[in-house]
Amino acid sequence: MKQIFMSAPGKIESRDVPIPPVGGADVLLKVKRIGVCGSDIHVFHGKHPYTSYPVVQGHEVSGEIAQVGADVRGFAVGQNATFMPQVWCGNCYPCTHGRYNICNELKVMGFQATGAASDFFAVPAKNVIPLPVGVDYDQGAFVEPLAVAVHAVSRLGSVKGQNILVLGAGPIGNLVAQTAKGLGAAQVMITDVSTFRLDLARKCGVDFCVDPSRMDLGEELKARFGADMADGILECVGIDSTMDQAIRNARKGSDIIVVGVFGEDGKVDMGLVQDKELRLIGTLMYRKEDYITALDLLASRKVRVDGLISRHFPASDYAKAYEFIETQRDQSMKIMIDF
Repeated sequence: MKQIFMSAPGKIESRDVPIPPVGGADVLLKVKRIGVCGSDIHVFHGKHPYTSYPVVQGHEVSGEIAQVGADVRGFAVGQNATFMPQVWCGNCYPCTHGRYNICNELKVMGFQATGAASDFFAVPAKNVIPLPVGVDYDQGAFVEPLAVAVHAVSRLGSVKGQNILVLGAGPIGNLVAQTAKGLGAAQVMITDVSTFRLDLARKCGVDFCVDPSRMDLGEELKARFGADMADGILECVGIDSTMDQAIRNARKGSDIIVVGVFGEDGKVDMGLVQDKELRLIGTLMYRKEDYITALDLLASRKVRVDGLISRHFPASDYAKAYEFIETQRDQSMKIMIDF
């Protein structure tokens, strides 16, 4: 079978490898779609701190079950599925307390473990999630990033009836905003300096779309949400300027969820955090319940992802997909690879 791998930063190659063996507790997936993630781009640029080369990418995946291990129950050949790309130890404190998403030995397929960029991919059945009828391959490849959004929003607790601010309207920020709405938030405001991304957010049903380089964010919050401003804030960019916007515009005593991946050490005004008695809360990946909620949001159309797909590339043009992202970064959202 064909397998796509990154031999060095910026260098994507193809090779022939055997179809992986299927252990008794495994499922063999015929890969159909892979979404390209912002973290994949970090790897492409050699800037991901926890990935070495060569590496096989592919962690936002959907496909068809081609084979089921002898000890696996509840799955059938021909069933469509996705999977959680986490490898956890099961023995550390987080794992034994149900928080395997922050396992002390956590590895992620496509980064520290082999990803799914191949014709077939063997994955432990415990990681596999069936796709319900009506959720197609494109939507199935969105379940992983949508589960990131679901887990992030859940870190605020219930958002029903709340006013939520999302900083950053890229793929994850868009999904976070849609998730907050889908889980019952009264109103959601999203910010970005890209007109393209704000227009997409507006089409996805986000209530208020603000460019903070042209508008005063604090004044917009008061005008749209009232004097109490946002009940919760989610930072989805991972740079100092948006983190600063979050802290400065947070209501005293409120929570900020740090969703964005910071490529460099961030500088935070801890004096203001202390003075306003804010809580900065991290969020990492997801657990199975987040996948289930993500699928419910997709199946109910409370989250819409079709309009977020900028372009499809065949697996044979994997490298061209990255080139497209490089040249069209401000005019693209999610790129799909078709196998």
